[in-house]
Amino acid sequence: MKLRFVVPALALALTTIAAHAQVGIYVNPVVSRITNSVADTGPFAFLGSGETAQTFGGIDFGAYYDFGHFSKLDVGVDMRDAIQHGNNASLNSFLVGVRVVAKPMSFGGLKPYVQVSAGDARSKAPKNDAHVNKLQYGIFVGADKALAKHVDWRILEVSYGSVDTISSHNFNGPTPIPAARMLTLSTGFVFRFK
Repeated sequence: MKLRFVVPALALALTTIAAHAQVGIYVNPVVSRITNSVADTGPFAFLGSGETAQTFGGIDFGAYYDFGHFSKLDVGVDMRDAIQHGNNASLNSFLVGVRVVAKPMSFGGLKPYVQVSAGDARSKAPKNDAHVNKLQYGIFVGADKALAKHVDWRILEVSYGSVDTISSHNFNGPTPIPAARMLTLSTGFVFRFK
């Protein structure tokens, strides 16, 4: 096949994919349980001096773009920013990931999805204005249900991941503090556009 036929065929294929693409935008409340196996006792302790767990809450807003459509699955990307506070500390997470969504199920019209994301987390200590930017990653599992033509109810989203937060060790503290574990729950609404 000559190159002059390949380029128009590729353009036509990409146009067909884009014609079926779906975009979703969401702004949802989020609650996270952040734990660490080692307690930080210094002035930059993210979870609080001597604490190994803390509950954070805030808002999760983002968008997804499902561009690949197959017989039983859609594939796309998700970009989100979660802003959370707890114990006077703050965590701002910017994550980008790949998501896989099952076509609506015959029972209840549920659209389950799984997503793997990674990105940057900015954590601020509770007792001062010091902050650091570090790696965060997580696995998200959830289910959406269509309520109207352009509105889904995100019944539940659960994620488990890891985040490197600010600690006294970042400022020459004697004890190395490992990455914290995060268990996060979210629910809310998704606004879809085709």
